[in-house]
Amino acid sequence: MQHDVLIVGAGHGGAQVAITLRQRGYTGGIALIGDEPELPYERPPLTKDYLSGAKPFERILIRPAAFWQARGVTLLPGRRVVAVDAAAHTVTTAGGEVFGYGQLVWAAGGQARRLACAGGDLAGVHTVRTRADADALRAELPAVERVVVIGGGYVGLEAAAVLRAAGKSVVLLEQADRVLARVAGDALSRFYADEHRAQGVDLRLGAQVKDIVGDGRRVTGVRLVDGALIPAQMVVAGIGITPAVQPLLAPGAEGGDGVAVDAFCRTSLPDIRAIGDCALHANAYADGRRIRLESVQNANDMAITVAKALTGAAEPYHAVPWFWSNQYDLKLQTVGLSAGHDAAVLRGDPAARSFSIVYFRAGRVVALDCVNAIRDYTQGRALVEGGARCDPAAVADVSVPLKDLAAAA
Repeated sequence: MQHDVLIVGAGHGGAQVAITLRQRGYTGGIALIGDEPELPYERPPLTKDYLSGAKPFERILIRPAAFWQARGVTLLPGRRVVAVDAAAHTVTTAGGEVFGYGQLVWAAGGQARRLACAGGDLAGVHTVRTRADADALRAELPAVERVVVIGGGYVGLEAAAVLRAAGKSVVLLEQADRVLARVAGDALSRFYADEHRAQGVDLRLGAQVKDIVGDGRRVTGVRLVDGALIPAQMVVAGIGITPAVQPLLAPGAEGGDGVAVDAFCRTSLPDIRAIGDCALHANAYADGRRIRLESVQNANDMAITVAKALTGAAEPYHAVPWFWSNQYDLKLQTVGLSAGHDAAVLRGDPAARSFSIVYFRAGRVVALDCVNAIRDYTQGRALVEGGARCDPAAVADVSVPLKDLAAAA
């Protein structure tokens, strides 16, 4: 079966490519292949509202079934692409189906990393990347009291918050010396560590897992390298993803930890573009370094870049990164990339549970972390986009709106 535009990956990025193509008047055939059986849906709620039961699955669908049908987008769910023939312009699925394409958009994201230690395959050991993952975890929760969460990034912290709210005893293990080590500065890490401990999470930093202990079938505990044994009826691993790019690397696409793309999301293979979590790209907000961004923002903005290029209005990708995380009653909103900052300014009072941290590099604002501070987040975006030079004292003064600083800069 031949399609003018074949999109592999039915998450945010893949769905957005199809949506934007039709919005821009594209009339060719579009097909969307996903390896899950569901309609395209939002992933962030899996560790938040969906895991907690606050939102049914229907409310996290990106669009209902009728939307795709009305726009002539062919959905091909439950199919995993395992091979790409760049010369023949075809892809092959695990089931042996072959689909041809004129243009291929690779939006396959990645798979949750699983624990590589002994016992990592025992019943009761979970990741949370798909609806099926979240459903399996939720189904076991009523019979579970003690949970160990491995990983102190967004996924681990969000899962811990939901599990505590459900009344479970939670031990959270992070091998680094602070939580959110890859994405936030020291002050924010300390704030969230203190918050989780105040909520009853037994948070252990510098904790290295040796193996998962079980009764031959199901997990009964987690053993650390120092010999400590933590009883557990469930383990949730939030230790990152492995980008799903091997079918592109095999025929020669440039890359490694992701597939390399240019400013228009083109890979080194003809007529193949890649977007989202798996796209290794030079990012202006990371001083031009090649990085992967695992965020809805990046997936959607790259999708728009591709759709514009395929409809004759090519514009290079240049979007300020932003992220969010909901934990307990705290809404964290981040704009920019704080990695490599050389100064950080606190704006507001963490004790009041509403504050921001503004990050500088070489005198310019490069990122903000805003906790229950929506105004700072919305106004601070301009400071990051413009690489503004600001007086740190003025930034710290909450009586000075950040929009005034942006206008002055």
